Amino acid sequence: MTRADAEGPAAQPFRVSFVCTGNICRSPMAEVVLRKLADDAGLSNALRIESAATGDWHVGERADQRTIDALERAGYDGTHHRAKQFDPQVFGELDLVVAFDRGQARILRNWARTAVDQHKVRLLLEFDPELAPLQDVPDPYYSDSETFDRVLGMIEQSTSALFRQLAPALRQGIR
Repeated sequence: MTRADAEGPAAQPFRVSFVCTGNICRSPMAEVVLRKLADDAGLSNALRIESAATGDWHVGERADQRTIDALERAGYDGTHHRAKQFDPQVFGELDLVVAFDRGQARILRNWARTAVDQHKVRLLLEFDPELAPLQDVPDPYYSDSETFDRVLGMIEQSTSALFRQLAPALRQGIR
């Protein structure tokens, strides 16, 4: 069944939330990368992309400057990001909730009220067979700019793999 069949001509976008610990490093990176991939493929209207944190320490803050710098070095703009905390009430509005490590995935699954919502929680590296064995994207917060660049590389690779899986259905309007 296509979204158009289920919902009429105004199909709803596929909704993805990237969730890390503080929403200032990894999740903003993935949000920016997926948004660019969707824009470049002409599919930005088919996706609603956001990011959030499991904690509330940085709510309202910009992305960490090292995140912004790493994104800029790779050709992205991360300057518009503002951190927010994930609201478990929005599980029903989301199609996919992407965590960066097993601890975050566990928190998110505990916040989910239904088995359906628990199954929406996935680890980012699961989408890339080469990186999947690592399971967790390291948190670069207590590291240097080179680590931010390495983490961004992992996020680009896995987010690209995720997008390659989503794109055919997005083009056909299938959910």
